[in-house]
Amino acid sequence: MRTDERAGRLLPAYLLTIFVLVTLNFALPRAMPGDPITAAYTEGSTSYVHDEAIRERLRAHYGLDQPLPVQYGQYLTGLLRGDLGTSIRYGVPVTELLTTRAPRTGLLVSTALVAGTLLGVAAGAAAGWRRGRRVDHALLAGFTLLRSIPVFVLGSLLLLVFAVRLGWFPIAGASTPFASLGPVARTVDIAHHLALPATVLALQFAAGQFLVMRAGMVSELGADYLLAGRARGLRERTLRYRYAGRNALLPVVSVLAVQVGTAVTATILVETVFRYEGVGRLVFDAIRFRDYPTLQGCFLLLTLSVVTANALAELAYRRLDPRVAAA
Repeated sequence: MRTDERAGRLLPAYLLTIFVLVTLNFALPRAMPGDPITAAYTEGSTSYVHDEAIRERLRAHYGLDQPLPVQYGQYLTGLLRGDLGTSIRYGVPVTELLTTRAPRTGLLVSTALVAGTLLGVAAGAAAGWRRGRRVDHALLAGFTLLRSIPVFVLGSLLLLVFAVRLGWFPIAGASTPFASLGPVARTVDIAHHLALPATVLALQFAAGQFLVMRAGMVSELGADYLLAGRARGLRERTLRYRYAGRNALLPVVSVLAVQVGTAVTATILVETVFRYEGVGRLVFDAIRFRDYPTLQGCFLLLTLSVVTANALAELAYRRLDPRVAAA
């Protein structure tokens, strides 16, 4: 099937998926108990508003007094104009919040995905090629243990040891606040703050990639093309990485797309543990304060990222495996 025909067949499915996700982004925040005005101006808080008339005017100001179909229509109209609304908690446009926070989360997730994939694939290839040996047993036990530890537990452990006890890394934040640094020093500062949260995510990603890559390598052992390669005198390193490793990479692409989806949840937990000021931390605060516009904007950004990652993974899979492309 031609590439343009495949794209034409997939495009309606992705557009329908995006429409459903946009609708869920509107509905899910409103399914939570309470509303933004009650959460932000509740009794006991510094912003408590005791006058019910003022609270009603606040609801009217944010359009929360309108019926849900009207709010949904306003939400869709705003999206078409590129307007995600104004944050009820921060009082600034949601696009402004996302413009500041999204690059930090993008840097965190991309760094963790690249590092985790390289580590998991390399370790999985080494373990699978040496199946049953000591190195295989050691790597399998280590990555299985890593995979069984919840991400917030692993993050808390690393934070306690390397930030609190040893003081090697900052305890919180994405950069040093109010610091006047040059370009190089600022880059080092950002990397310093990024190291621990990225390590936690990378280890979680690496554990999944390791198991898939190891299983793929084991399934390739004893293949006819490897026997033929040895008969031709090819080196073991060439057979391992150029032939068996390449074939075992196909499932890794699928797992990578799935991990982008799981990164949404993992990022919220990791950014909350490390108080890393990204989109995940913004989602956590928005849920606490029922900040509907911020939640909608964050969920929209995250879900579009997942859908795009899955589309790219499918294209990559078709490129790597001619049998899928011909289907």
